[in-house]
Amino acid sequence: MTTSTQFKRSALAMALLGILHLEPMHPYAIQRRIKEWGKDKVVNVGQRAALYKTIARLQEAGLVAVRETGRDQQYPERTVYEITDAGRAAVAGWLAEMVGHPRNEYPEFPAALSFLMLLGPDAAAVELRRRADALRAELAEMAADAEQAEQFALPRVVMLEDEYLRAVTEAELRWLDGVVADLDAGTLTWSAETLAPHVDRSMNQS
Repeated sequence: MTTSTQFKRSALAMALLGILHLEPMHPYAIQRRIKEWGKDKVVNVGQRAALYKTIARLQEAGLVAVRETGRDQQYPERTVYEITDAGRAAVAGWLAEMVGHPRNEYPEFPAALSFLMLLGPDAAAVELRRRADALRAELAEMAADAEQAEQFALPRVVMLEDEYLRAVTEAELRWLDGVVADLDAGTLTWSAETLAPHVDRSMNQS
C-alpha cells in the first residue's frame, strides 16, 4: 500500500488539491482563492493552522510537493506548493467516491431531533421557528449570491454546490414549516405520560 492510499481524505484536503490542480500556490493564496470563489461555504478554511497542517500531511503523503520558496518585499518567506501525479490521481478518486457514494456524516441537527421530546412541544416549536427564520435569511443571501454569479456569467458547473445548498435548504424549510404547523395545530404533541409506555417497552426489551 502506498503512502497516498493511506491518507485519510477530508473536504479541506480535497479543496487544497483541487486548487493546486489548477496552478501552484502558496497557502495564503489558496485560502484566499477558496474564499473568493465562495467555496468557504462548504469547506472550512477559517483556521490557518488547520490549512497548514493539512498541506504538511499532503506533502508527507506525496500528494503535493514544494515548487519553490520565495520572498517578497511586502511579505515573509512563502513556500509555493504544486500537486503531484499521485495527488491528481488521489483527488480524482476522492471526488468519485464522495460524489457517487452517500456517507452518514452524523450532523448535529438530526441528532438533536432524535431527542426533541426533551424540550416539550411548546419549546420545540419556538426553536424550530427560530431555525426556520434563520434558514429564510440564508436563502435570501443565497439568492443574492446567485444574482451576482449570473452577472459574471459563471459556468453552472462551478456553482453546483450553491445550487445543491439552496435545494437542500428549501426542502428543510418546507419540512420545518410543516412540523411547526402540526405543533401549532396539536396534531404533533407529546408528554412524559404518553412517552412513558414506549420507554418502559424499550427497557423491557433490552
